[in-house]
Amino acid sequence: MAGQQEPVIWMRPEQASVGRPAERSRAEITAAAVELADREGLEAVSMRRVASVLGTGAASLYRYVATRDELLDLMTDSTASEYHLPAPTGDWEADLLAIGHQARQIMHRHPWLPAVVMGRPTLGPHGVDLLEHVLDVLADHPADPACKLEAFALISGLTALFVQNEMAAADTGAARQSAYLRHVAAAGSHPRITALLAAPLPDGNSVDRFDTVLVRALTGVLG
Repeated sequence: MAGQQEPVIWMRPEQASVGRPAERSRAEITAAAVELADREGLEAVSMRRVASVLGTGAASLYRYVATRDELLDLMTDSTASEYHLPAPTGDWEADLLAIGHQARQIMHRHPWLPAVVMGRPTLGPHGVDLLEHVLDVLADHPADPACKLEAFALISGLTALFVQNEMAAADTGAARQSAYLRHVAAAGSHPRITALLAAPLPDGNSVDRFDTVLVRALTGVLG
């Protein structure tokens, strides 16, 4: 039918209905792609490269995965299987922070993941399990359902931004930018920047603001 969208990959059979018996599984293909991305970056992930890792031809992968975008969806959802989802404690803030902490660790294990989360959000079986957990945590919260969905999206999106900044800070370009900002502050032509950089941080050291920022954002969304 014209205009009808293709179903997401998880709504289709594991393998095309025609052709030889299955030799691979989506799980094997996904694991190979994730390992390749972890090792060489997302740019290295192509159907041809993944097929090479698996010792087969690229054409055979199309019997399981129609496009590279679908492969990215499978990869993203597979990382959601790494969450530990214990029963809610009754403290929604602590429980959602725990999810945020896990998200941060998972994104650091898979440095390609933050950009995909921001640019190509997807929700597969493992992601649905995570969503169900978040909704379970917020079951007694008075926020309306739309706000609870926004909170779920906020955890992954904000964590992705935070991790991207952390990874960028380790780059030499970040050090050059910091040096330039200090140069601007020393010149005195931007007094608010000068005052900002002159103000001491708590305890006189850099602090991890992740919890504070995430809680503030979640409180703002949930009311």
